Amino acid sequence: MSSPIRVLYIDGVGPFGGASRSLFEVMRAMSDVSVERYFLIQKGSIGAFYGQLARGVVAVRGLSRFDNTRASYYRGKRWIVVLRELFHFPFTVLGLLAARRKFPKIDVIHANEITEIIPGLLAKWLFKVPLVIHARSLQRTDKLSRRVRWYHRVLQEHVDAVVAIDENVRQTLPAELNVDVIHNSFTPKYSAELDEAYLKPLSRLRKSALVVGFVGNLHKHKGLLELCQAARLVKDMGGDVQYLVVGGGTMATGGVVHRVLQLLGLAENVGDDLAILVASMGLADDFLLLGHTADIQRVYERMDVLAFPSHFDAAGRPVFEAAFSGVPSIVAVADPRPDTVRHGVAAIAIPSPTPVAIADAIMTFERDRERTRRMGRAALALAQENFVPAVNAAKLLMVYNRVLGAARTIEGK
Repeated sequence: MSSPIRVLYIDGVGPFGGASRSLFEVMRAMSDVSVERYFLIQKGSIGAFYGQLARGVVAVRGLSRFDNTRASYYRGKRWIVVLRELFHFPFTVLGLLAARRKFPKIDVIHANEITEIIPGLLAKWLFKVPLVIHARSLQRTDKLSRRVRWYHRVLQEHVDAVVAIDENVRQTLPAELNVDVIHNSFTPKYSAELDEAYLKPLSRLRKSALVVGFVGNLHKHKGLLELCQAARLVKDMGGDVQYLVVGGGTMATGGVVHRVLQLLGLAENVGDDLAILVASMGLADDFLLLGHTADIQRVYERMDVLAFPSHFDAAGRPVFEAAFSGVPSIVAVADPRPDTVRHGVAAIAIPSPTPVAIADAIMTFERDRERTRRMGRAALALAQENFVPAVNAAKLLMVYNRVLGAARTIEGK
């Protein structure tokens, strides 16, 4: 029997969220016989999850990132964010050196997001092993940008494999680059303990109402404020709809850093703004602001439709998570692709997250409940086709074996 592949995973986002959950799901589906898991991470709630699977973990205060994604690349005030990455650079180096001492025998480096390309490249140089980069966000494609050209050159010359989470992300990467499309994964699972206090507000749901859910961090770019404005339009049109909002902020409030980011307009938690908007629009009986929960499966099962009106022009994790419960979605994506968003079949795609477009989509579901259920069944079929952890874990393992085989061939020459 061959020995397991020893992989060092790099994750530079401390709070447990979409990207870390996606990695956790696929790793949990890999057997210990196939892969030994080691981690270099930023301190945060991800440590408790990765620690369940890890042979070893190095956690540092911060890891330097380089953001060239379409939604949040550096421009204007966002250049200030580079100061944070410079501040984190010494911790990045110290973390890599600590990982080198603790885990001397590593076969593959896997950066969990393309924004971790700097620690990924440093780890590749330090360990002298292949580097796999996960692309989970739409990338900039402006070929006149020197940053874009540099990024593409680095991916082509120094990265051994790039994994895109769907065809939309793949289309924003260089056409000549060999990219594996491996979808994110989700395991429908109930919490070990019933969170009765959390689920109690669900008793306020009206039996007659269409239940529209939102799941995710309460950030402005997720389209929450537009969803609230759409809800007012729906109410004015006579729609019988209630809304479940699941999630909270990821940024610690208070402190100098938070105040500076607020002044620069870079602190995006909108929980307080949403509560004020809900009250001012007379929607208090229609919006249930539930906060975080580990009992997400029971909440998905109470939804009829998921709303994901993100400004990122992409389908996020909640779209296919909800689909496993037979819940169709409203997704803000200009160019829906059938591997994630089957417009008119399993979801309604809107070109941009405007309140009018969101409201019209909600009313389409509200007026035809049978169509809603039919689209939910199609969403479940799509989820089972592309987002099953065991299938995607096998695909990722093939990537590891391929880059290792190529590296050994080069060494043998």
